[in-house]
Amino acid sequence: MLILAILLALVLGYLCGSFNSAITTVRLLKHEDVREFGSGNAGLTNTLRCFGKLCALLTLIGDLTKGVVAVLLSELIARALTGGTADLFLIGCFAGFGAVIGHVFPLYYSFKGGKGVLVGVSIFLALDWRMFLILIGIFAVVLAVSKYVSLSSIVAASCAPVVTFVLQMFADAGKWQLSDVLIHAGLICGIVAVIIISHHENIKRLKNGTERKFGEKKERQS
Repeated sequence: MLILAILLALVLGYLCGSFNSAITTVRLLKHEDVREFGSGNAGLTNTLRCFGKLCALLTLIGDLTKGVVAVLLSELIARALTGGTADLFLIGCFAGFGAVIGHVFPLYYSFKGGKGVLVGVSIFLALDWRMFLILIGIFAVVLAVSKYVSLSSIVAASCAPVVTFVLQMFADAGKWQLSDVLIHAGLICGIVAVIIISHHENIKRLKNGTERKFGEKKERQS
């Protein structure tokens, strides 16, 4: 039953993640495809730059919600299938991985989506609110110093496996076996890897010094 719960978590996460809030919001409100403007990314930053605060707010709410729904619903199903014996953090990680994959390669939008940052944030919130707060803090500090949203996202995401390990080994001492903690941190590494790989164009621009900083004037041209 645990294997079935894991498979269902992956599928459910992917289907939830495939719903892209930026694409849907911009189509409904502006009758445009956000992927044809600015950086071409179907995510919050490009939506804000190209289509304003309302579209960005709805994108933020939608992408945060779908990650939380994917994790919590998967955990609920796993609890029912296993009689409450399943490792819910494990199940949540698989649901989260599926959601990030779905966001980056959405089934409903020709497999061209966003970069998975907001979904990743919502997943960490659903898995462990302490992790969420720590990573948001790291993101905010890096953003304040660098002014680069992409760099802040990459750095914060990269810290997630370490934060997971530290919290479960020390803050939750005695709750988890070392093997469980290592598996959890490894699964988080998988989620982080997808987020970082999806930022490959941003990484190139950061190296070249051409990445736009937060707050720069929006660009409506594709």
